[in-house]
Amino acid sequence: MLMRTDPFREMDRIVQQLSGTSGTWSKPSVMPMDAYRDGDAYVIAFDLPGVSTEAIDIDVERNMLTVKAERRPVEKSDGVQMELSERPLGVFSRQIMLADTLDTERIEADYDAGVLTLRIPIAERAKPRKIAIGGDAGRKQISG
Repeated sequence: MLMRTDPFREMDRIVQQLSGTSGTWSKPSVMPMDAYRDGDAYVIAFDLPGVSTEAIDIDVERNMLTVKAERRPVEKSDGVQMELSERPLGVFSRQIMLADTLDTERIEADYDAGVLTLRIPIAERAKPRKIAIGGDAGRKQISG
């Protein structure tokens, strides 16, 4: 048997269960994420521990990125008596509006150790470039 040492955590769990805050397809829970720029790519990492890759759905429509995932309960035999259940189950979702400067045609997704990582390259048109000035008097380079 497991000993419960934090009564406040148990109360939070009970309130969460009673209030129905576990996610459903019509009202999913938010998944935690980090977002940062790494060189010529924008990286977004989502925490999805215990979710199989088959239960993750990634969509991009125009500039709206949508990530949905579902964590289902683990099948248990008839003789199992649950002592403690704190891991959230249900549907998790996050929508992010991507900037026009990102190349949504070349998004790469990787899932490792419960973390879904998306790498979105910076679009070529958004990178700094040199522009030549034409004419017989000579050419100058300016930053664009």
